[in-house]
Amino acid sequence: MFAKAFRVKSNTVIKGSDRRKLKADISAAFPCLSPEELSELVPNKEDLNVVKIYAHKGDAVTLYVLNKNPMFFQVEKQLYPTVYTLWRYPDMLPAFTTWPPVLQKLVGGADLMLPGVVVSPGGLADVKQGDFCAVNVVNNRVPVAVGTAAMSSTEMQNCGMKGKGVNVLHTYMDQLCPRGKQLDIKKSSYKKLSKFLQVMQKEHSLVQVKELSKGVESIVEVDWKNPELRSFSTPEDCGPAEDSVEGTGASEVPYHPPEITPLYSVTARLETLFQDAQKRKGAVLQASDIRAIITDYVKKNELVDDTNKNYVNINPTLCDCLLEKSEYQEVEKLKWDDLFSRTLSRMQACHQLLFPGQAPVIRKGTVEPIDITVASRGSNKKVTIIKNLEVFGLDPAVVATTLQQRVQASCVLHAAPGAKDRLLVQVQGNQVQQVGKLLLDQYQIPRKYIQGLEKAAKPGKKK
Repeated sequence: MFAKAFRVKSNTVIKGSDRRKLKADISAAFPCLSPEELSELVPNKEDLNVVKIYAHKGDAVTLYVLNKNPMFFQVEKQLYPTVYTLWRYPDMLPAFTTWPPVLQKLVGGADLMLPGVVVSPGGLADVKQGDFCAVNVVNNRVPVAVGTAAMSSTEMQNCGMKGKGVNVLHTYMDQLCPRGKQLDIKKSSYKKLSKFLQVMQKEHSLVQVKELSKGVESIVEVDWKNPELRSFSTPEDCGPAEDSVEGTGASEVPYHPPEITPLYSVTARLETLFQDAQKRKGAVLQASDIRAIITDYVKKNELVDDTNKNYVNINPTLCDCLLEKSEYQEVEKLKWDDLFSRTLSRMQACHQLLFPGQAPVIRKGTVEPIDITVASRGSNKKVTIIKNLEVFGLDPAVVATTLQQRVQASCVLHAAPGAKDRLLVQVQGNQVQQVGKLLLDQYQIPRKYIQGLEKAAKPGKKK
């Protein structure tokens, strides 16, 4: 519902009588909340606004915003908690668990499908069709999405965990979330970052700063045991630290690359060759299955050459399916390997992606590799660009943040030209070596699916 930007109709401070009514409505909708918890959600004196909006599909929605954080939203007289509320009260709704890569799909507007649900030893949450429910990820009980059950938990089990599980209305990182706050160094007493770092080094011994390249200061060491650093806490006006999903364990879940299987689809030209195996046009097969079908066809039709078992005699079907017109009168036999390779070359290449806990996804064509390129951006400055991360279930925003921390260089996201719903990551400098280490070592992406590793800066040369 909030995957795209919405339009605000009005924003007003709630009246006293409406505040009391809201508190009563929340109590009726969520009887599990104690009086103390209700008072925290709808305090008597703190700023509480009623914001009426139109979602991108035209739905009229009412938001209840406490101290600039949306706490509840109301659609067709139904009151739903936001993820902010569920972070404070994670047991407020029954929850379904999924894998971290699925969250990116939910943020994009997808519903939670049952093949992506992780069933715990205790079984599924007990829900009826239409019940409010939450979604969390493995190893992290904090909810990341809110919606309604598409069917009862009994029906989910009876259908073999296939089909839609949760109609998702709101997710972490959608347009309803307020963006994280930023600190402007220019508005501080230091004015410049370099001055701030010098003070932290000389007066507090928190960091060590060196000029590794001309005009660029880098933090080379941090004293993590320093008492001042260990005792630091985020000021209250920067937002509650417990409301951060990243700090609750989601990032600790290891990423698992997809299992990739090359496939081939039967084309119209080859349909007669696969007819005996009951594989019509569009049927998707693995190479081993194709070899077995061709072998059975040759033996069934007694096409193995009598004088040399390494050759197969060409009959009219094989001629039409595998030979070029110029070969019709010349080629009478083919080697087994040539027979198989010609068959594969005349089929539509496909591939299957299998992510943990998700249904297999079959796509046409070969797998798009992660593409790493190095480009110049004025004054001979280099930038490293990474594309196609989404193909492997990687979130470009997470990769960008990780790279920025590793290389201590600016990292931005851009829309990928000509690719809908994809982003490219741009990192300052030639960082191909660091990108390669991240993809190969941490994310375990096979090297054959990474393109451009040879563009890494040579040792001893300026990046």
